[in-house]
Amino acid sequence: MTGELQGRTAVVTGASKGIGLAVVAALAGAGAQVVAGSRGTSAELDALVDGGSVEWVAVDLSEPAAAGRLVDAAGGRIDILVNNVGSAPARTGGFLSVTDEDWARTLDLNLLAAVRVTRAALPLMVAAGRGSVVTVGSVNATLPDPLVIDYSAGKAALVAFSKALSKEVGPQGVRMNTVSPGPVETDLWLGGGGVAANVSAASGGDPKDVVAAAAGSMVTGRFTRPAEVADLVLFLAGDRAGNITGSDFLIDGGLIPTW
Repeated sequence: MTGELQGRTAVVTGASKGIGLAVVAALAGAGAQVVAGSRGTSAELDALVDGGSVEWVAVDLSEPAAAGRLVDAAGGRIDILVNNVGSAPARTGGFLSVTDEDWARTLDLNLLAAVRVTRAALPLMVAAGRGSVVTVGSVNATLPDPLVIDYSAGKAALVAFSKALSKEVGPQGVRMNTVSPGPVETDLWLGGGGVAANVSAASGGDPKDVVAAAAGSMVTGRFTRPAEVADLVLFLAGDRAGNITGSDFLIDGGLIPTW
């Protein structure tokens, strides 16, 4: 435990597994009291709750009213908000197979959930004159892929939302940043209903080959680990990043070349 966030209160969405779970562990390990929101829990999240510095709140953020309930659970103070909840359904049937309902569901979870939770939390941060909002985007915001066409559009809008809002709330002491991972070792990619499984099923191939091809597209030759994303979120949440706002940080193993 570093103690750098001692006395701070954090809210994390999509907190039961993957990146969200790693972020909860990192924030709690740095001394924060964490309100962890998700539809269901997990053995790993339960263990963090048992440790005393994490509270789990059952919320389905596809329901508009859920954002307010999650923020209310923080008890009137939020220093850190991590918008992590999201989903990346693989559209193996191509663009014409993606219905209006598919688009609405993807944009609601990947964009509007963050908009709603941020809207609910922001007045507390503005009143306190400080706060850090870190939103988990994706490399697909700037590297759109037809396989995840609606997800790519949602994440691009999410990054733009954060950058736009940073200009409004920065003078009031609230920082807005995004973290954009490439492929990460989570169920979204590697689970039974994840990208690798769906893509291989559509092509008649092996999920391991899909994973290997994705890993091979990165300079490091491997997927990012959830804890590595969480470390970047932790940095942006704390005072060491006190003059960083309106920025998007790639953590993609060199997938997108930078100058």
